[in-house]
Amino acid sequence: MANYTFNLPDIGEGIAEAEIVAWHVKLGDMVSEDDRIADMMTDKATVEMEAPVSGKIVAVAGEEGDVIAIGSMLVTIEVEGEVPDDVDDKVVAQVEHAVEPQAPEPIEPAIEASPKAVEPAKTEQAPKRALAAAGKVLASPVVRERAKELGIDLAKVRPQSGDRVRHSDLDAYLSYGGSRAGAGRPNDETIKVIGMRKRIAQNMAESKRHIPHFTYVDEIDVTALEAMRADMNANRGDRPKLTALPLIIAAICRTLRDYPMLNARYDDDANVVTRSGAVHLGIATQTDAGLMVPVLRGAESMSVWDMASEISRLAEAARNGKASSEELSGSTLTLTSLGPLGGITTTPVINRPEVAIIGPNKIVERPMVIKGEIVIRKMMNLSISCDHRVVDGYDAASFVQELKRRIETPIFIFAD
Repeated sequence: MANYTFNLPDIGEGIAEAEIVAWHVKLGDMVSEDDRIADMMTDKATVEMEAPVSGKIVAVAGEEGDVIAIGSMLVTIEVEGEVPDDVDDKVVAQVEHAVEPQAPEPIEPAIEASPKAVEPAKTEQAPKRALAAAGKVLASPVVRERAKELGIDLAKVRPQSGDRVRHSDLDAYLSYGGSRAGAGRPNDETIKVIGMRKRIAQNMAESKRHIPHFTYVDEIDVTALEAMRADMNANRGDRPKLTALPLIIAAICRTLRDYPMLNARYDDDANVVTRSGAVHLGIATQTDAGLMVPVLRGAESMSVWDMASEISRLAEAARNGKASSEELSGSTLTLTSLGPLGGITTTPVINRPEVAIIGPNKIVERPMVIKGEIVIRKMMNLSISCDHRVVDGYDAASFVQELKRRIETPIFIFAD
């Protein structure tokens, strides 16, 4: 017998530590080479670690939610005979060919988000999806055992990425309204905050701790905008159907030309504000793993049709856990919308290190007085939260008033 200590390998350039977000083994389990051991989350990706040797798990690094340093022990495996000489090379190769990252870190808090995602393209995972559709849920024995202990029907748990149900999926199911099979009287339960939810909590706290927020709200008449959108959709040909979001984004981009202080990032440590020439707009998107912010890059140079296609693509990638780190970073301003759930108003939290976040609310028909007559108009409240260290209230109000002018007379979205 011999013991092999599997140290957490370098799973990304510049990464010093990683969080254990799911264990697929426990002490005493027998594992075969290439069996899943744990899911590790870094600032950039979630990577599944696999056993480089076969044997018995005799030590583990900690519990789900614990953070361990690169190079420290992840698990110790008791193997029969001698440890193969090439096992460390196998670990390196495993990391170099790691699975596609699932849901990298969400860029700071926002609310909800984007239009309905387009139907996902068919992939080589189709056989697995067919198994799932047939009622054969894909999950490790450890996950199945835990689900059984919790009284959870695995068929009701939606995987956050791919088709395999993981521990994090069970946590999300319990956290967001999932119920246990055969539950009797309601009981209190304690759920450890780990993984994506933990990072969202940290980011929200950091944003509120460092940024003195203020929020300005105004109402906008979108009757003309909605009429124009209906005409554009009626004549769109094979182009994607437009929601109001691309038109609002186009209006924002054009208005930002005169308000560059809003399209910026603030470096607290260096006390430097960098105003961006391009508009890299974060689109807050609700996913099963939590809120994520894919980035619509160079929005100021895109047509509304291109925006509609790209927003759908980014939202689908985020929801499926396929968005890359590049697609989830580098935003200069964020837009967050709850769509039809948008309520009367919102006070969105800034996506640090940005200095502003814009929140359109839902469109409703209301009686309005125009030239002494009561008429029915389509109205929408719009919120903007700003970093008061960088943006003055006058500038925020002026920006919204100019944005309102463009939206209420939509020809000004495309020409002054």
